[in-house]
Amino acid sequence: MNRDIFTRLRSGELVRLDDPEFSKVDEIVNRTLSLLPALNASLGADETRKKLSDIIGSELDSSSTIFGPFYTNFGQFITLGKHVFINHACSFLDIGGITLEDHVLIGPKVNLITENHPLDPTERRGMLCKPILIKRNAWIGAGATILPGVTIGENSIVAAGAVVSKDVPDNSIVGGVPAKFIKSISG
Repeated sequence: MNRDIFTRLRSGELVRLDDPEFSKVDEIVNRTLSLLPALNASLGADETRKKLSDIIGSELDSSSTIFGPFYTNFGQFITLGKHVFINHACSFLDIGGITLEDHVLIGPKVNLITENHPLDPTERRGMLCKPILIKRNAWIGAGATILPGVTIGENSIVAAGAVVSKDVPDNSIVGGVPAKFIKSISG
């Protein structure tokens, strides 16, 4: 079965940079990089939402707010729910897919990274991607990094500066490098 490069990337399959279809990825990356300066020069929440909608290819809900600067290398695999807040200077590397459900709060300088490289040095220039899912009402603290394949549970909190490499259960607080369970949140 011949699957396109985006299906292979989103499924976590190793894709080498010399793949015959990699030019399709480069086209979207170049388009996105050309649109980012206008997004980051936006003069208000409405304009920022419109510019980011152009990058991701779907209209953002008017209840969501994104503060620039905002960085992404791809953009088209970002999905944002309603009442999402993204603070200044965040980076979303989204080729593996990033989903933020409703009421998610993202602190300043947060990195959501869905892209990785193989450990084997002979394959290192290939890409391995896994999606990030941040569930409803989660809060990601300032400067935190969420690594490929991680799900942050509903109502959970990731402490500032944490590096999260494993799933976080619902109603939990995690922190540290690597992030570890701190305590449960009672509703």
